[in-house]
Amino acid sequence: MKDFSMHECIIWGCAGHAMVLAETLAVRGARVIALFDQNPVTSVIDGVPVFHGLSGFEDWISSHPDPSRVTGFVAIGGHRGDDRLAIQQLFRDRGLRLATITHPLASVSPTASFGEGSQILAQAVVAAAARVGEACIINHKASLDHESILGDGGHLAPGATVCGCVNIGRNVMVGAGAVILPRLSIGNDVLIGAGAVVINDIPSGVVVVGNPAHIIRKSSQQKNR
Repeated sequence: MKDFSMHECIIWGCAGHAMVLAETLAVRGARVIALFDQNPVTSVIDGVPVFHGLSGFEDWISSHPDPSRVTGFVAIGGHRGDDRLAIQQLFRDRGLRLATITHPLASVSPTASFGEGSQILAQAVVAAAARVGEACIINHKASLDHESILGDGGHLAPGATVCGCVNIGRNVMVGAGAVILPRLSIGNDVLIGAGAVVINDIPSGVVVVGNPAHIIRKSSQQKNR
C-alpha cells in the first residue's frame, strides 16, 4: 500500500466519518491540512480549518501553492457513493492526488485490487482476488471475501459480510451486520438494511431488509432518475 509519510491531505466531509478517516491517515503518517463541507459546520479536527461549499474549495485551491502535492479523500458514508465519486472527480479536475488508504490493522490480500480513493478501515478483511472499485468504504470489521467485487461508490458498513464470488454493482450500501451469501449478484443503487441476510440475486434500484432479505421499495437514487 501507498506510503503516506508526511503527506498533506484534505478531507471533504466534516462529520463522524471524517474523524475516523483522519485517525487512519494519522496512523499512516499523513497530515490533514483542510476540511470541506457543504454545510456551515465546525471542524472535527483541532487546528484544521473548514471551508464551506464549492466556493470555499475553489478559494482554497487558488491559495495553495501546489495542489498537485495534496491527496484528497471523501468522508461521506452511507448510501452516497455517487456523491463520493463526483467529489473525487472534482479533485481530479483540480489536479489533486487520489489514493487508497488502508488501516494497518486491516487484513488485505496482496492479490486484491483497489480503485482510487477507497478506504479500508481497522479490522476489515479484503480477501484473495477481491476487487474494490473507486471511492469505496470497507468499514470496521467488514469483510469482502475471495473473488468478490465491490463496485464504484460501494460501502460495507461495520460488521457487514460479503461471502465469496459475489458481484456488487455501483453505489451499493450494505448495512451493519448484513450478510450476502456466496455467488450472488447485486445490482446498482441498492440499499441493503442492517442485519439483512441476502440469499438471492438483487436487482438494481431497490431497498432490501430482513432475513431472508426482501424488497420493500425502490431506492431514492432510482426514484430520482
